[in-house]
Amino acid sequence: MELQNKVFIVTGGGSGLGKATARVFRDAGAHVAIFDRDLERGQTAADSLGSRFYHVDVTDDDAVQHAVKQVSDQLGGLHGAVNCAGIAIVQRVLGSEVPHALDDFQRVLMVNVVGTFNVTRWAALAMSQAPVSKGEERGVIIQSASVAAFEGQIGQVAYSASKGAVVAMTLPMARELARFGIRVMTIAPGIFDTPMLGLLSDEVRQSLGAQVPFPSRLGDPLEYGLLARHIVENPMLNGDVIRLDGAIRMAPR
Repeated sequence: MELQNKVFIVTGGGSGLGKATARVFRDAGAHVAIFDRDLERGQTAADSLGSRFYHVDVTDDDAVQHAVKQVSDQLGGLHGAVNCAGIAIVQRVLGSEVPHALDDFQRVLMVNVVGTFNVTRWAALAMSQAPVSKGEERGVIIQSASVAAFEGQIGQVAYSASKGAVVAMTLPMARELARFGIRVMTIAPGIFDTPMLGLLSDEVRQSLGAQVPFPSRLGDPLEYGLLARHIVENPMLNGDVIRLDGAIRMAPR
């Protein structure tokens, strides 16, 4: 699928991987709808890109349904979605004799798994109803996992569980949506220079980057956006997970 004049939703588009993806897609000629629950951050990003902003919490069913319909009506259809919205916490199963807070575990799964699924199902519905010639594709859905889905570190039990679920959803979604001409892929990034790492000192960030075999640095969010663009443009990429990690394999801690 060519991005020129296509309509894409990017969740978490106000910052990090989502904002970078929105920029790459916009530069390729796509019409981008930014979904973010942070009103100021999302609007600022949309203004800087000349895109439309929709104030959406991906876990809110009614809000997502309404926003997806708005995008389709206002921008002339829908051709894809890139799910970058997500949260992370660090908490041990047993820390100082206190077990992991259940509500924190549920909150991570709610945003990262339920939120991803929620946007995907409404986007898939909108795309499935669009007219298309036989043999052509109707749309592309890209999910965001993490290398933590495969090598979760100590303290990442909630985050790893959520990203593992995103990985597990990829193939059954792709198999089911194939009859509509909709592809589903997942990107599993390694250590990227995003707001999640923004609170760390420069020394810690450099140390993390040095752990990457090559290139020995933090990933640039634009590199995620470039891979997302390639997935959209390459019709044989479907039902799989691509690691984007510079060959890193995470240690236990």
